[in-house]
Amino acid sequence: MSRDPELIERIRAHRFFHTMDLGDGLVTNGDSNPNDLLSSPGSLPDVQGKSVLDIGAWDGKYSYKAEAGGAARVVALDHYVWRLNGPARQAYYDECAAKGLLPDPDRIDRDFLLDGVYPGKKGFDMAHEYLDSKVETVIDDFMTMDLDTLGQFDVVFYFGVLYHMIDPVGSLKRVRAVTKERAVIETAGVVVPGYADTNLVYFCTGDELGADFGNWYAPSESALRGMCRSAGFRKVETKADVDLKNLPRSRRNERGQPLHCRIVAQAYV
Repeated sequence: MSRDPELIERIRAHRFFHTMDLGDGLVTNGDSNPNDLLSSPGSLPDVQGKSVLDIGAWDGKYSYKAEAGGAARVVALDHYVWRLNGPARQAYYDECAAKGLLPDPDRIDRDFLLDGVYPGKKGFDMAHEYLDSKVETVIDDFMTMDLDTLGQFDVVFYFGVLYHMIDPVGSLKRVRAVTKERAVIETAGVVVPGYADTNLVYFCTGDELGADFGNWYAPSESALRGMCRSAGFRKVETKADVDLKNLPRSRRNERGQPLHCRIVAQAYV
């Protein structure tokens, strides 16, 4: 770990997305919940000696966790948040709101990315320097890049990405293509009381899921399993999801409004 006081001060001052404990009492100023489902026992597999691909790495929380867990090789892949011109995208959202229109998903995906400039990668880079990390980086669009240039990995992380995909099954097929052993998928999900075992997918119109116009689909736990199987995975295990026993008693057996949740599943080749 770096003991550079100037670097430590920059890390303390930076607004991260991920809350990361970098050691020696240095915790990043992040927005993401440090007690998320990926902290639940069994959510993350043992990666000792494994190769790991982290798709949508952002600040690298799980890339660095895999490295600390003894992974033989870790590749962090991202492009959207690393290249995003946030103010320009927000101006487009404001323009759409003024006109009473929903943002064009193609524009959301492509029109606000900077070339050769990575404002959203600052947190990742500072953590990488501080940890003296060997994590490799790939800046490319997972949905359009040549997957042969990536190869295959024993373990693939796909955290917080699936619900951003216009074609969720197509994206999972690409995850399957780069997975040797298992993929771990963490996603926004939905529970509808009375339909707990039904294959349902909640379509997000506008920004009602996380106040983000780039969020599209939230599957039920059953639907997520089916999507992974349809993408070519042999077996799927849910590792963590909403606990229906904790729903208010009045809603446990009722057919009611959808409840948003998070789901973690492991899909096996």
